[in-house]
Amino acid sequence: MRGTRRFQPPWRKGRPAAAVEHVLPRVQRHIVSVEVAPAAVREAREAVAERLPEAGVAPNSAFADAVLLVVSELVTNVLRHAVDSPVADVGITVAAGQLVIGVADGDPRLPELEPHAMGEGLRAVVELADVYGGDISVEPAVDHCGKVVLVRFRIPS
Repeated sequence: MRGTRRFQPPWRKGRPAAAVEHVLPRVQRHIVSVEVAPAAVREAREAVAERLPEAGVAPNSAFADAVLLVVSELVTNVLRHAVDSPVADVGITVAAGQLVIGVADGDPRLPELEPHAMGEGLRAVVELADVYGGDISVEPAVDHCGKVVLVRFRIPS
């Protein structure tokens, strides 16, 4: 194509297309392991509460309260249903305006996520996730015989 010039966006400034950087959103991830014992719920709540300000969540906001209630309910479920699991891993991941709480245990049985099969605690978790534009899922653990319950929230602006 002699005589035609291709448009070059100003941000390219002579760089080949493959050299243009794509910036991914910053991901924050924190995991705490709590012993499956009576103090597990308190320890998990404290660990997550400590990380919420780093995620841009006001500590005493309704959203923070919802997140901490979800942590309490999920760790309580580990205490009730995964008694042979020595620890529960509680993770908080923040990226792209979304906050994800993950609770992993050593019990491979996956909870039912159908409304008729859930207990009150899990139903409350589903409702709280829904209020904040999120959802809940459960999947087998990748690195051990167990499962991970994931609750996603859209962080309110």
